[in-house]
Amino acid sequence: MRIKLKPRQKTSHKGENGTVLIIGGSEDYIGAPALVGMAALATLKSGADLVTVAAPEKVAWTINCIAPDIITKKIRCANFTPKNVNEVLKLAESADVVEIGNGIAFTPGAKEFIQQTIKKLSGKLVIDAAALRAIRIQDVKNAVLLPHAGELKELLKNSKLKDAQKHLDNNILVKKGHPKTIIMSKTKTITSTAGNAGMTHGGTGDVLAGIISALIAQGNDPFMAAYTAVQVNGKAAEILYKKMGFGYLASDLVKTIPTVLKKFQKIK
Repeated sequence: MRIKLKPRQKTSHKGENGTVLIIGGSEDYIGAPALVGMAALATLKSGADLVTVAAPEKVAWTINCIAPDIITKKIRCANFTPKNVNEVLKLAESADVVEIGNGIAFTPGAKEFIQQTIKKLSGKLVIDAAALRAIRIQDVKNAVLLPHAGELKELLKNSKLKDAQKHLDNNILVKKGHPKTIIMSKTKTITSTAGNAGMTHGGTGDVLAGIISALIAQGNDPFMAAYTAVQVNGKAAEILYKKMGFGYLASDLVKTIPTVLKKFQKIK
């Protein structure tokens, strides 16, 4: 499949190249600040103009310490509950894409928060991590779903389905894995072999979610965005392996994204 991304207008102004809201993080999940921040940094590094992370207050402050480039909205809670749904929905009104799931722990009320938020969102979605364990395929629209094998098994179980593809409607599903990742819509499937075994490090999937979110927010077709992101993330890993072996981290992937993505980016 030939990668073709929407060109960037040379006269564009701030905000015209995509805004993304990331809903994630939890106080009890120690890795949450880094993981949610990783998705946000990947979004910025992939060309989106603005990214905001809505996270529990202490998590959001930690993200700001890690990465001052990221805007955070500090939700007054330790972990998400249904009480926070309306607040994040308000933030979503100004976003081109909403990404949800990274760093959310299943503390009391978190699953209900995810379900209610996704049900009420009307725009384009990227659903990852914990959010995949809280939903049914039949209940989402305009979404890119990013399960690894274990998450897909649970997603199918919750959906009471044996096969996902014919029930995708207008959604895209990316089954993450190595040696191959499968990207599918209801009518087409493509396989990518980009990447290597070093991508088992925590956070590499969060980086993928960020790339996809950025590309969709910039006006690209979700299927093309998903395929491109898988290729870019995988090729970045291949470059890093040549330099560092399997010692590279998700943060190294983030830094390498622009170099790989540059060949597909055009100015009009």
